[in-house]
Amino acid sequence: MAAPDPADIVLPADCRPADGRFGSGPSKVRTEALDRLAATGGTFLGTSHRRDGVKSVVRRVREGLATMFSLPDGYEVVLGNGGSTVLWDALAFGLVEQRSEHVVIGEFSSKFAEVTRGAPFLDDPVVVSSPPGTRIAPVVDPTVDVYALVHNETSTGVMCDVVRPAATGLVAVDATSGAGSLRVDPAEFDVYYFAPQKAFGSDGGLWVALCSPAAVERIGRVADSGRWIPPSLDLRTALDNSRLDQTYNTPALATLFLLCDTVEWINDQGGLAWSAGRSDASAAVLYGWAEQRDFVTPFVADPAARSHANATLEFTGVDAGDLCTALRANGIVDVEPYRKIGANQLRVALFPAIEPDDVAALTRALDHVVDVLAG
Repeated sequence: MAAPDPADIVLPADCRPADGRFGSGPSKVRTEALDRLAATGGTFLGTSHRRDGVKSVVRRVREGLATMFSLPDGYEVVLGNGGSTVLWDALAFGLVEQRSEHVVIGEFSSKFAEVTRGAPFLDDPVVVSSPPGTRIAPVVDPTVDVYALVHNETSTGVMCDVVRPAATGLVAVDATSGAGSLRVDPAEFDVYYFAPQKAFGSDGGLWVALCSPAAVERIGRVADSGRWIPPSLDLRTALDNSRLDQTYNTPALATLFLLCDTVEWINDQGGLAWSAGRSDASAAVLYGWAEQRDFVTPFVADPAARSHANATLEFTGVDAGDLCTALRANGIVDVEPYRKIGANQLRVALFPAIEPDDVAALTRALDHVVDVLAG
């Protein structure tokens, strides 16, 4: 008998999530947030970002994030145009004084290291790395003035602890896919940065950085050092504009609105403890299922390092591409693996907007597709 075409597989009703979006970014956008955006009519989209209609939303984002992350006095919420990729350039220009150290555990954590390596005004960075699917701690180095850590490596589904490695040196944490899904103590970082298209259920086009007083002081000192910094990458310019509840250039207003809506939704439910707990619940469902099946295992061997923001699963005896095809034909989308890993994997987002019940339905869908493909 010929193997069934994965695109022809039809899932039973109990294997269909209410919402089939499991992408690791862009991620699921809550329909309630879209409805509220649409309800603004002509009073928000298409209006000036330097007037109160938009500035008030930026203010709510900044105040909401300060509340959500329990930021101590003196910490500031800074917003800028572009995503985390743009912010890596800005951090190289405006935060690193001479040398940075980078923890590299996958594709995205390697990119910031390459930025600082290429900066002609900086010394070559220290790079502490481990193979994909594993994590490694930073190494104390007295020549380093910025430690670049990662909270969650999006490409591999590895999460790390955010802990200051030394008494000196600022700590900048790439939390692009971890912020909102993972707990963090502000005392352990100086810059905790992310983009809104992951756990915050919005679109791309912005970066957000939670900055300690030490980071604010460093930004000012580097800006005054005589180093040339492109205006669009000037962290002091971003800080000055954020204090005015605006961004240096015109932002994507829909992105701002959806970010604000998600932050307030999370805070209304109980804040970071609630959103991280919801991701914990989804992770328990997915990893628990994987551990009970013989055709799939979590890609990350160490249970403590398995991400609660986006999980990576390794399959044997079944083609992950066939699984993706069958799922997509049934409205379950964006579980494809990260393209550069090149393994027989699926990658599943576990962000707060994703219902744990939908994660459970996804596991039933995978069981059904595997059974059908096995004949």
